[in-house]
Formats: sequence, C-alpha cells, structure tokens
Amino acid sequence: MWSYEKRLQYPVRITNPNPKIAQVILSQYGGPDGELGASLRYLSQRYTMPNRKVAGLLTDIGTEELAHLEMISAIVHQLTRNLTAEEILAQGFQNYYVDHTAGVYPASAAGVPFTAAYIQSKGDPITDLSEDLGAEQKARTTYDNILRLVDDPDVRDPIAFLREREIVHYQRFGEGLRMITEELDAKNFYAFNPAFDKQAR
Repeated sequence: MWSYEKRLQYPVRITNPNPKIAQVILSQYGGPDGELGASLRYLSQRYTMPNRKVAGLLTDIGTEELAHLEMISAIVHQLTRNLTAEEILAQGFQNYYVDHTAGVYPASAAGVPFTAAYIQSKGDPITDLSEDLGAEQKARTTYDNILRLVDDPDVRDPIAFLREREIVHYQRFGEGLRMITEELDAKNFYAFNPAFDKQAR
C-alpha cells in the first residue's frame, strides 16, 4: 500500500521549453535503462527475495524509482508545454508530436516504445541483485550522457540529483548482495529452493 504525497521528490522548475532536449531525457522515462523499467524490475523481484531486509530494500528503491519516473515526466512536460508549430518543426519534435502531441509517452530517445524485455526478474537472489547493480550503473551512465548534452541549469539540476540517487542505489544493492551471500554456505550458495536442489543433485 502506498501513500501518495503531492510533491516531487526534488523540485522541477524549467523556464525555457526545449523539445529537442525533451526527446533526449525521455529515454529515462521509458528507455532501456530508464525509471519505468527500474521500478518494475525491483517491485517484481521483491516477491522471491528470501531475505526480508533485502526484499524491503527492493520495495524501497522500486518505490523511489516511481518518484523518479514522476520527475522525468515533469521535466519532459515542462520542456514541451505550449509549443508553437514553428518551434516543433525548428527543434525536430514533429515526429514525436504527430504520434503523441505533447503527451508523455514511454519510449527511448531513439523512439523505441517501452518493452518488458528491458527488465529481468529471475527469482534467484544473486542473479537478481547482480542485474540490479548493472541496471543502476547503466542508468547512471545515461544521466552522465544527458548532462554532457544539456546546458540549461533548470534541467541539469534535477538530472544531477537523479544521477546521485543511482549511485546511492548501486551502493545499497551492493549491501543487499553482501547480506545474501553472507547467509549462504558451500552447500546452498546458488540454491534458491534447497528442497528441489537436493533432489536435483
């Protein structure tokens, strides 16, 4: 059960619309390493995580990723609001506009719609946490790339905040992986279901 607070995790106040930049940032909404995939990945993986603390960690971070999804939506919306036809054409926004007007649609910067193929939920704690560590680094790299391309301080500020959170999530997932591996011994190091694994040997 979630309790929704009607404010962004970090403020987004963009003065100058810029649909060209919006198309780049959109990748962190519905792209291969974006916030939608992150939230679905972690909130799905939590059910089969045997350690309750690590399951709680997945719930916490998955929930925070939903907040980040909301921030990216606000950034894209503020960058594309009240555009004229001339601005749309001048900044190369016409292809997106024809399909979605100025709606926030989950797609990559290349225009590829979001797909569940971007995420993984394997049901093995070591596999899932290793996946999560990689996902956080890929998201951090994407934010690095956005920061290299964007010079508007109104946009850079919330993007830099989101980048910092990817680093924190990476560290927390590292702690989770250590907790899981410390609980295991030589007999069940990769055994998710010990009863089944004993029969399979």
